[in-house]
Order: sequence, then C-alpha cells, then structure tokens
Amino acid sequence: MKSQFDLSNYPLWTALVTPFDANNNVDYNTLKQLINEQQQANNGILILGSTGEGLALDKHEQRAIVEYVSALAPSVPLMVAVGGFNLTEQLAWIEFCNTLDVDAYLLGSPVYAKPGDVGQTQWFDALLSKAKKPCMLYNVPGRSAVSITPQVLKNLQHHDNFWAIKEASGDIATFEAFRNTAPHIAIYSGDDGLMPYFAQAGAAGLVSVAANAWPEQTAEFVRRSLAGTFPNLFTTWTSAVNSLFSVANPIPVKVLMHAQGKLATPHLRPPLTHLELPCKQALHYANDSILSWN
Repeated sequence: MKSQFDLSNYPLWTALVTPFDANNNVDYNTLKQLINEQQQANNGILILGSTGEGLALDKHEQRAIVEYVSALAPSVPLMVAVGGFNLTEQLAWIEFCNTLDVDAYLLGSPVYAKPGDVGQTQWFDALLSKAKKPCMLYNVPGRSAVSITPQVLKNLQHHDNFWAIKEASGDIATFEAFRNTAPHIAIYSGDDGLMPYFAQAGAAGLVSVAANAWPEQTAEFVRRSLAGTFPNLFTTWTSAVNSLFSVANPIPVKVLMHAQGKLATPHLRPPLTHLELPCKQALHYANDSILSWN
C-alpha cells in the first residue's frame, strides 16, 4: 500500500518533539499546534523518533499519540518511528500503525544488541515485510552502537517499500557507499548542519531537529542546499545547529522552543532533563541568527 502523498515532494521531514505539560503528561493541545506549524511550512512530520522521546513513552502513550495525530489528517505526510530491541513488539507496533492513516515508517536498527550484517538483515527484512507503507531505514551508530553497512542495503533492496535511508553517521564516505550500492534508494541527511554537503553528494533531503524551532527557515535552508547555488549556507547554520546539540538531543531544542513560546514547559522524560542545560545564551544567539537569516 503506497502513501497518499508523493514522498519525493517532501525534502524536509521534521523529527517532531513530544510536548509535555507540568505534570509530565503528553500535552495534546500543544502537539496540535506543532503539527499545524509544520503543515504551514509544508514539512513532512516524523513522530516518536529519538527527538520525540519515543522510547521514553509507554505503549499506551505511543498508541494514543499516533491515533491522535493521524486523526488530525495532516495535509503533509506522517511518518512513524519504529525502534527498540524486541522484534515481536516492533512487528506488533507496525501492525497497529498499518490500520491508521500513516504514510511512512522510520525503521531504526535494534538498540543495544549490536547485531552484524546477518542480524540486521533479518531484523529489517521482518519489519519491511510487515509494513504496508514506504519505509526509511535509519543509520545512527551513535545511538544504536552499530552501523548499517552497504551489504545490508544490498540484501534488502528487493523490498518494494524500501524507499529511503536516513544517514546520521556524519560520514560522507558512508553516504557515498550507500548511494553506490543502492542508487534507487533516496538518502536523507540525518544531520542538519551537513545538509549542504550531503546535497552536493546527491541527498534527497533532510530529517531535521532544527525545523522544530525554525520550520520555515529550515525548509528554505533545505531548498537552497538542494539548489546548490547559494554559497555560505554552512557558516550560519553550523553555529546554530551546534547549539542544538551541546547536550543530548532533544534537550536544547525543547529549551529553545519553551523560550520561543512554542512549548508550555521544557520538560523531558527521564533520564533526560532540561536542567542539563543551565546556560541558554548560545541558544538565544542561534535563534536570533536564524530568524534574521535570509
């Protein structure tokens, strides 16, 4: 089953934060506002990823969020993250999401286990076979402790719903190896600051943290990166993006969004906390820099 959207028309996907209220419950009113803001910028929406603290939510909360967002029927495509350790649970999660108006899945490597090529191939093969929507694999060795290799891509590229890969290792050589191994698979940068470089290497777009705080500006940043005709994109954006990763994501972006008035609280689920970031000067400087950028 294909997405109702042409996903190639959405070069920017916002890895959306999950807002919490003062009692650490999901703040659905704010979530709706965040969805509306991304729709206005025409950005694809990814929910329940690492930026959305998906693994810090219980199963009831995860299901409730997907049901709520899909019922909003956003005018942009909705991608749902699939991540964890237990394959049976992940297959059940996909089976549940298959029943909703979801347009794509982000399939992460299993965390903690550190499987090799054979184990990863079996993991992704099972998830791709269960999914009824286009799937983006997620290479993020900084969180999963293992890299998806070109061989794994080669083993999986027969799946019709293997649409894309999010490359977040920060290594342009890995990007090139993926492109050479599976040229028909779209590659999205998983690092905001590297988008200009990845665009030159043939990236289809960006899965972004920064677009939470700056949806319109990040969309323009991606458009200019893909056009390749705008010099000096890297300088302004690298400094701003670095401020969003001074401590573990999504702490800084939530602190910034709270300062912007987008979030009622900067609260995160343990073990993350906004108290990790007592100095906000760099974030305020980045915000001023991006909002005045053109």
